[in-house]
Amino acid sequence: MRKIILTGATGFIGRYMCKYLMEHEWEIYAVVRPDSPNKDLLLQGENMHIIEADIENIQKIKKEISQADVFFHLAWGGVNRGEIDDEAIHMKNAQYSLQCVETAIELGCKVFMDAGSRTEYGIVNGMMSEDLECHPVTAYGKAKLLFYEKAKKLLREKKISFYHLRIFSVYGCEDHPWSIISTLTRELALGNKVSLSACLHQWNFMYIEDAVEAIYGLIERGLTYQEQWIVNIASNDNRPLYDFVHEIHQCTGAKSVLEFGSFQQGKEGAVSIIADNNRMLQLLENYREKHSFREGIQIILKYNAEKMNPKGRENK
Repeated sequence: MRKIILTGATGFIGRYMCKYLMEHEWEIYAVVRPDSPNKDLLLQGENMHIIEADIENIQKIKKEISQADVFFHLAWGGVNRGEIDDEAIHMKNAQYSLQCVETAIELGCKVFMDAGSRTEYGIVNGMMSEDLECHPVTAYGKAKLLFYEKAKKLLREKKISFYHLRIFSVYGCEDHPWSIISTLTRELALGNKVSLSACLHQWNFMYIEDAVEAIYGLIERGLTYQEQWIVNIASNDNRPLYDFVHEIHQCTGAKSVLEFGSFQQGKEGAVSIIADNNRMLQLLENYREKHSFREGIQIILKYNAEKMNPKGRENK
């Protein structure tokens, strides 16, 4: 049975990734913080092993596992709006991430994969393709890029496949409650007003199960080919955020008021996100997205409705 180490396993992408890996009969070593409140969210099974370890002490996991095929590094602190530009936090993240690379090498991994960020590109007029020169604006984007530059040298020397995933906006059931999709599907269904930016900039949304399937395809590829790539994980659906918002509004059938222009933008402002996913599609020749945006939203609305009792209060 193939073995994978996964940091950030209790996060949104991590939980879906664990489920997919279990379905494909992988032995999973999920690294979680000892004080994590979300450990119980992980699926249970004989192939799921939970290792309690802080990311800064990642090398301690060698006491629990002596060999693995893949190391998938998702953990990264300070991603909320208040800390996105905290240089001290993100430089530490980059340092801890390099320790993950060293641990993967010591455990004989054939593939190292990590979650980069579209913020590494900075402010781009037009398509964000992997070959663009990066000019990140935030401390978060700068640290992600710095980690990539250092990691690729270490992994190339050891002839380990490396996929630096720049994951665009994935969405789905049980996403962060503060994400725009979670907020809109929840609040509009309740008939509440929603404060938004003007939403005139371009955006890209990808359903979580489609994203996880693409990521898994790259893992399988990396076990066969020794290669290094930056890969955008993104949908084919690029359009103004305004259009996505109105589509959600239509799906809910709500008469709620959408307050465009009342929400204050972050440091980058209203940056357009136009993802080029051609490299992903070239590396995964048989891959096709299975969910349109509308279909993904309908799945979320159905899921949310099933969690609510007739009075509109969440069942405990």
